[in-house]
Amino acid sequence: MAIVAGVDFGTLSVRVSLVDSERGLIDSASAEYPLHRKREDPEYATQSHDDHMRALALATREALKKAGMAGDQVRAIALDTTGSSVIPVGKDLRPLGEYYLWCDHRAKGEAAEITEAAHREGLEAIQWCGGVYSSEWGFSKLLHWLRHNPDRRPEFASAFEHCDMVAATLSGITDPKKVKRSICAMGHKWLWNAQLGGLPPETFLVTIDPLLQGVRDKLDGEYATSDQIAGRLSPFWAEILGLKAGIPIPVGAFDAHWDAIGAGCRTDDMVNVIGTSTCIIGITPSVNLVPGVCGVVQGSVHPLRTGIEAGLSAVGDIFNAIASRAGTDVKTLSAGLENYRAGQTGLLRMTWDNGDRTVLVNPNLRGVTLGWNLQSTAQDELFAAIEGTAFHTRVILDRMAGHGVHIKRVINAGGIPQKNDALNQVYANVLGRPVLVPSKSVVSLGSAIFAFMAAGTFKTIEEAQDKICPSHRAFLPDDSAQRIYDDLYPFYSRLYFALGQRGSDGLGDILPSLMAVAASSTNRTSQ
Repeated sequence: MAIVAGVDFGTLSVRVSLVDSERGLIDSASAEYPLHRKREDPEYATQSHDDHMRALALATREALKKAGMAGDQVRAIALDTTGSSVIPVGKDLRPLGEYYLWCDHRAKGEAAEITEAAHREGLEAIQWCGGVYSSEWGFSKLLHWLRHNPDRRPEFASAFEHCDMVAATLSGITDPKKVKRSICAMGHKWLWNAQLGGLPPETFLVTIDPLLQGVRDKLDGEYATSDQIAGRLSPFWAEILGLKAGIPIPVGAFDAHWDAIGAGCRTDDMVNVIGTSTCIIGITPSVNLVPGVCGVVQGSVHPLRTGIEAGLSAVGDIFNAIASRAGTDVKTLSAGLENYRAGQTGLLRMTWDNGDRTVLVNPNLRGVTLGWNLQSTAQDELFAAIEGTAFHTRVILDRMAGHGVHIKRVINAGGIPQKNDALNQVYANVLGRPVLVPSKSVVSLGSAIFAFMAAGTFKTIEEAQDKICPSHRAFLPDDSAQRIYDDLYPFYSRLYFALGQRGSDGLGDILPSLMAVAASSTNRTSQ
């Protein structure tokens, strides 16, 4: 028997779960931290490293208190985080600002420049991340920071993903060169590829902007999968967290990738980790490069398999926005959704409220709802938004299947499927296949599994999953609803590509132009 701490840093809070190798979850606790946004700049989203660490300490001590156990019983601690959430640092790993959070889209221009340069220079790594570089990813955010912080550039020593920064901090590491970097994070978001020599060459980076000169060397170091040890808990942080000094901390990863492991993902499975956004995470036995996905990385999800990532830039955020506009909350507005029939609202909802992550990789899009009438309600829009996210997921899975990715099972994980059976049923009906949902919450369970691996409790991830992961509930497609969605899907797909990408018909110019007009108006008002 062994007890470990699994930590999950989400967008608004951190959860710490104490898990027993025999009994499963003992208890958990969470603590919130602020998300800094600006009404005048909807692309802005940052968080403080100090806020994260304070919340981690509060949640860890609260979890121990609720479990009624001493901290010296915990044999390992593992951490996953959002991503790409990037922080620039100076010497001694001192933050030079706040994290550019995953949902910070200020670097849209930088992302476009990287994409253009990659295709112009024939950078092979761009094909491993779907052919388009995103404003949600590391190099675009770092370049944006370098351009907009000239006074701090002389102090710049390196930049880190949140998962690597937290592990290094807890381990007492202060030399950027000694920080182990997550292959999950760097492979999916920083164009790192072991087969291609690691990070893109310096000669490529400086063609984007001379400000990137020397950055490759500053991002150098040991890149590792999550079955490796990032460090051991320092005495300083052991006292703050209430744990024992010296316990192992494995190399971290992104929350969705470890959530997939906690949800029981095996080879050829695809997991929809549905929360504020959706990350679609799969494990494949071989490499299949798919245009428009967020990366194909060997060792990113399972250390011995190839991971593939895709997703939607907003899901739960859209549901919350619809409820807020109606003066209520999602739970209240969702009451009765189980009685809705497929397509009954007459609405077709493009869920681009925060741009498109996959397949178009286009941040210059916004939500569209077609079919309104004078009796349409907020609840109708919520149901249409659920249908829209399911249709978008089908677009993504169809794209994967068309490029050789075999999908054996579909699992809905994350926070929302646990609370919304109507959503799970819609997904089964739209996808036309069974959708499995863990019978219990798996938040931070993937972290616990990698903590057990670090502690030597289990020999393989599969052995840990068999012991720790909950069983699944199955949502089976309804034949009648599936037929209706099969009729609607071609319309959704036509709109998705017509409105979402620029073409000769000009429809793809509409949403970016609306955004440009709004930005111009805001700038004139503030001057």
